[in-house]
Amino acid sequence: MSILLSSEKSRKRLVVLGLDGLPLSLAQKIGHILPNIGRIASEATTVKAEIPELSPVNWTSFFTGKGPEDHGVFGFSTMNTQTYELSITDSRQIQCPTLFDTLGKHDFISRIINLPNMYPAQPIRGMLVAGFVAHSLPDAVYPPFLADKLHDYEYKLEADTNRGATDLEYLLRELRQTLHSRLKALDLMWPDLAWDLFVHVFTETDRLFHFFMDAVLSESHPLHVKCMQFLAEWDHALGLFLKKYDSLPAPKRLLVLADHGFTELKTEVCVNTWLAQNGDLTYQGTPQDEWDATVIGDESKAFALDPGRIYIHQKNRFARGQVMPSEKKDLIRVIRKGLLDLTLNGEKVMADVHMGPELYPGTQSAEVPDLICQAYPGFDLKAKFDRTNLFGFHGRTGTHTVEGAIFYDSQGSKPARMRDTGQTILEYFNIADS
Repeated sequence: MSILLSSEKSRKRLVVLGLDGLPLSLAQKIGHILPNIGRIASEATTVKAEIPELSPVNWTSFFTGKGPEDHGVFGFSTMNTQTYELSITDSRQIQCPTLFDTLGKHDFISRIINLPNMYPAQPIRGMLVAGFVAHSLPDAVYPPFLADKLHDYEYKLEADTNRGATDLEYLLRELRQTLHSRLKALDLMWPDLAWDLFVHVFTETDRLFHFFMDAVLSESHPLHVKCMQFLAEWDHALGLFLKKYDSLPAPKRLLVLADHGFTELKTEVCVNTWLAQNGDLTYQGTPQDEWDATVIGDESKAFALDPGRIYIHQKNRFARGQVMPSEKKDLIRVIRKGLLDLTLNGEKVMADVHMGPELYPGTQSAEVPDLICQAYPGFDLKAKFDRTNLFGFHGRTGTHTVEGAIFYDSQGSKPARMRDTGQTILEYFNIADS
């Protein structure tokens, strides 16, 4: 049993429990039989995701207290405008200080477990185990000694969802390993209480919902019981975390939040297929895979990057761009109208198609899209380069939503958007936004 110094007893602490992709509506439903999520859901509200409603965009908004216009993360991928090669977004694309940078300058100590888009790990005042898209344990931790400790615990960075997408038993085994890993890291990094901010993210719900949301939601689904058995284990892990929080000396505060909501999939919608069908996107050669943007043809007027970020193929912005600045306004108008008119079986697909400068005012980022599609719930936007079908199913049964992400604050705040949750942390420690 650890003995607390008087300074450790009296320091005020803020604890953040991240529940990736968990909607309040589902938390309330399963909360009737799962006591720990039920405890949270009974007093929770919702927070609106930043657009697009992706994990790297929204977790980055959380841990910077800023929107994409400031932190510069707009999706899962970023493009080299000269070679048209795509790379996965990570911490190196973040263009503003994080909360942990700011807290460190004021001598506050942070400890972080499995927070997405913190990879590769950057030095902070505290300890960090980065989450998605982490793939190398030594590069995912700070300080470096954590790698050996976690290796000894057989810490698993991420579940294998490629195989797990079609094999629930395998996926659940993988998720149990990641759940066990998070708890091992928690037991390592929590006990001495020599910290001011503790952030711990469970991502298992997001992974499960993407591929088996239908099984989670439908009691008649043949895999429903197995999904609920796993969620009971997940709920037990939440209970272990909440027990640690409950035992903290006051003053203390608990935030519980998801980065976006989730719902059952109606269909995937490939925006690049729509652009190609309308003559705005041409290809030169055959793409090697769905991410191969190098096939974008010289004659292309526009293309999309995940999930529905549309870029006008403008001269002087892209190496092979041919669209002149004088043509851009009319082209944007036509594309926007066409997408807003898009329907499936009489149902509108797009809730809105935002203008980049309006959605992200004042941005100086070179990554800002010209248009950002926002679909109605159930329509999952994609920007693949090897698809010819506009609508279809490709192994997923659940998709993100802008609305509905769970949010709980033991002190009762109700932030409007993900970026506001980060600002709440700074305010708690009496740090003015700079």
